[in-house]
Amino acid sequence: MLNFTPDEVAVQIGPIAVYWYGILYAVGLAAVYLLLTRLAVRAGRNPDHVGNGMIIVAIAAVIGGRLYHVIDQWALYQDNPASIFLPFTTEGGFRWTGVAGLGVYGGIATGTLAAYLYTRRLREPFWAWADIIAPGLFLMQAIGRWGNFFNQELFGPPTNLPWGIPIDCDHRLGTPYPCATFAETTTFHPLFLYESLSGLLGMIFLLWLGNRFRSRLRPGDLALAFFIWYGTVRFALETLRSDNWTFFGVPTAMLISAVVVIGATAVLVYRHRGPAPPEDRPEASAAADPDEDGPIDELPPGADARDLAASTEGTEPPTGASGDATALSDGAATAAPAAGEPADSGTARPAADPDPSSAG
Repeated sequence: MLNFTPDEVAVQIGPIAVYWYGILYAVGLAAVYLLLTRLAVRAGRNPDHVGNGMIIVAIAAVIGGRLYHVIDQWALYQDNPASIFLPFTTEGGFRWTGVAGLGVYGGIATGTLAAYLYTRRLREPFWAWADIIAPGLFLMQAIGRWGNFFNQELFGPPTNLPWGIPIDCDHRLGTPYPCATFAETTTFHPLFLYESLSGLLGMIFLLWLGNRFRSRLRPGDLALAFFIWYGTVRFALETLRSDNWTFFGVPTAMLISAVVVIGATAVLVYRHRGPAPPEDRPEASAAADPDEDGPIDELPPGADARDLAASTEGTEPPTGASGDATALSDGAATAAPAAGEPADSGTARPAADPDPSSAG
């Protein structure tokens, strides 16, 4: 059982404090970049779009996430609204505080909108990129949620479980668990840990799903699976939170989670109700994937036997073939009448078979 409370500041440089929250988000973004570029290449997409796209989506997600958090925790900001935007405070002297506190659903909403507009501008398929991004969202959650551990936030009710964490008295203010009622040695459910582990398992599941059932999936299926997974976990964890933003007594995040899960499930079922459209079929995806080269069964229109010989250079002709591709092509040429020679009115010359494999 953990018996210490962490320091939220990693490094202090004069008046500027570097917080673990920010460091972990930076590490998370770097890890997501590496993952997304790899997945983009595998999906046959341009990995150069990942860098610019992440900057745009991250800015939009921070704005939306911050807005959601401020509405959720308005009691923390109503006396000093400037702290919503400013990373410092002048109360008791200048002090760098950083900007901490982001609501996931707010970030997902504005981040998704930004990703949609960005892919539209690039004339790229949104759903294909959504599938690439989905595992990265889980990875970001798995790493970034540890920032809540250092901030001593996102914890649940008291527990005697071995993985319970202590929370110091200052971070219990405004919660139902003040030190006056609950001893300082009380340990609490680490909700941040539950979300972090859920993100790690969710990422592994989506990567496995994309590999194992690639031929059956349609563009957007992995993104919809992300919403179903995250919404279900978030709905369950809301029952352990005490500082919820509520709507008529019901936690708002729980209502949003229910809508997200039901909506994503309905869309997933609806899109799989019949045969896939041509652009969503597995063979179309395989044709776009540079790593998967199918066999050449026949010559394309306008090509001759020399093209086949060039495309299969280094391979031996089939057993029993009467000659190589070049000789076969020459034979086809002799079948045509020479210039100035009258057409043969008798028995026609046999034309060469354009397929070497059929030569006997």
